Amino acid sequence: MTLELTAGDKSMLHGEQGSAAAAAMKILVAFAKAVGARKLLNIAGAHIDGCLYHGQASLDFVERLIEGGGRVRVPTTLNVGSFDLIHPGLVKMPMSQEAPARRLMMAHLDLGCQATFTCAPYQTRFRPRFGEQIAWGESNAIVFANSVIGARTNRYGDFIDLCCAMTGRAPAWGLHLSENRRGQILFELTGGLEPSDALFVGVGLLVGQKSGDRIPVISGLPQPRDEDQLKALGAAAATTGAVALFHAVGITPEATTLDEALHGLVPEEKIRISRADVRHALARLSSVPDGVQLAAVSLGTPHFSHEEWMRLLPLLREVTPGRGVPIYVNTGRATLTRLKDEGALAGMEAFGLVPVTDTCTYVTSILERLDGVVMTNSGKWAHYAPGNIGVSVAFGDMEDCVRSAAAGRVVRGAP
Repeated sequence: MTLELTAGDKSMLHGEQGSAAAAAMKILVAFAKAVGARKLLNIAGAHIDGCLYHGQASLDFVERLIEGGGRVRVPTTLNVGSFDLIHPGLVKMPMSQEAPARRLMMAHLDLGCQATFTCAPYQTRFRPRFGEQIAWGESNAIVFANSVIGARTNRYGDFIDLCCAMTGRAPAWGLHLSENRRGQILFELTGGLEPSDALFVGVGLLVGQKSGDRIPVISGLPQPRDEDQLKALGAAAATTGAVALFHAVGITPEATTLDEALHGLVPEEKIRISRADVRHALARLSSVPDGVQLAAVSLGTPHFSHEEWMRLLPLLREVTPGRGVPIYVNTGRATLTRLKDEGALAGMEAFGLVPVTDTCTYVTSILERLDGVVMTNSGKWAHYAPGNIGVSVAFGDMEDCVRSAAAGRVVRGAP
């Protein structure tokens, strides 16, 4: 299959716009040919997933682009890094690891990227619009952009996302194209499920496990309280599976009806999800029973929105300050700045509140104790943290997490 290039594409490829642009276009052209794209398309923005330091190669790649005079050509946000640049004292990292981790984050700024360092760029002023073509990395951001906003991106990995940003172009394939956004597998919720936060996590876990590489359609999902519940569903589905787009009938913008979500076709498979299925999926997130002593609580994976903070802070004020159990809340810089400007966090340290920015507690060394039980309301955190940082996990709603922090032990309400 022949890849058609514009005069601008060829100009970059041939080095007429600098060696960095040429290198990025060369990689992008090879990638486009590999996935069978016929042409490249313009993008309105990018989100880069390569700020986490995984070794020298990632740093070399970015610094080589800087040496070649590289600059991103579209508004480009940055995902979390390995270090909290706002609260450096939180991170417990030897200098041999800290130096390159910081250097990688700063190197992306030298390319002209925005210092967002958040896994939830849709909570910033760079939120895309419906139908906009973008090139995003970070699984939860991708599924949110496609599903909740209706923007268009594939699951771009490290380096390819940056090449798209450097050229302002992306391969015209996959979810960029309308015909590839059709729902393929139908999940039918049964039993009058209540719209709790945990429900959306549980449904996401099941949808991710069973969808494979197919686009899921969910019918019978209760109307969400806010987009944070859809954020939790998408993050869970992208954690247990390869979901980059889901349609929730009557809720998400490309699924006003079931027929619209399926593009008028019949689903390849139908799966029913019952109350028992959700309960079982959620139970698997916890490796400890109720009553076990708690070492910490971690919230905000994906990063806490302003709306989630407005739910959390009143809950904290209703309980007696915790028994030395810290409540870590991962959030974006923009959200934290807004909270501070509003004075919303004044005095909250008495309740054990520890804001974390630029990174997340399941990807770097922040928690004081790694030999205890950590409670979370995040399906993604509960799924990855045991393997990443070696903790035992208890899952519960935000209210359960606050009550547990105050009690110093795992306390959960009715399922």
